Amino acid sequence: MTAPGGDTTGSPLAGQEAPRHPFTLAIDIGGTGLKASVLDASGRMVADRVKVPTTYPMPPDRMVDVLADLVAPLPAFDRLSAGFPGMVRGGRILSAPHFVTEAGPGTESRPELVDAWSHFDLAAALASRLGCPAKVANDADVQGAAVVAGKGLELVLTLGTGYGTALFFDGKLLPHLELAHQRFRKGETYNEQLGEPTRRLIGDLKWNHRVRKAVAAMRALTFFDHCYIGGGNARRIDIDLGHDVSIVDNSAGILGGIRLWEGSHLAL
Repeated sequence: MTAPGGDTTGSPLAGQEAPRHPFTLAIDIGGTGLKASVLDASGRMVADRVKVPTTYPMPPDRMVDVLADLVAPLPAFDRLSAGFPGMVRGGRILSAPHFVTEAGPGTESRPELVDAWSHFDLAAALASRLGCPAKVANDADVQGAAVVAGKGLELVLTLGTGYGTALFFDGKLLPHLELAHQRFRKGETYNEQLGEPTRRLIGDLKWNHRVRKAVAAMRALTFFDHCYIGGGNARRIDIDLGHDVSIVDNSAGILGGIRLWEGSHLAL
């Protein structure tokens, strides 16, 4: 496993500033894939991102094992941050909609997995396993930290295996709301109507129409000044969502990791 301390990165290229400590291991936990890289103090990646598919069933102890194996080839790091697709408070998991299922999103949940994930201290488990301080937050909150401009009310939507949201006001993260699990249309939630299993079922054309309706609903609910859409399926959006909506690169799920350690404006 990779442990903090030391410097396993190569020499910087000519003209580039040498990477500066502290190095942050940034982990993006997703329902279909687990990704990680190491960032220097400026937020620059000092190693190529590593990724493995998410497999099921995925109890918390197995998640910790898989993540430890994933990050083993990466350079040494001083601290870590992880974005998790569920409700997280104080590093503890309050909901894990993907990982309580038998075979992934759209399949039946297992009571023993619900119990195992309930209030599981993922931050403490990763800190113990990888030997460094750790912070864990909702994945949309982490992605948003990398992209918001810090002006007014900014909404971040993540479209991937599921549907994630985060709200920031003047750059400060607001308390997380699980809007994904609220009713959207036809008696189903945003998560059910816009998640990857449904996109594959209905196709990109209908899915894009639903994205437009979801953005309109979020606009009416929050009166956001700007909305950023990221996640693995953001690249599938091919409609005009308005001048107040931007598509952001999926790498924000990694790059936002360093922001968890930057000051008190992110109440995570």
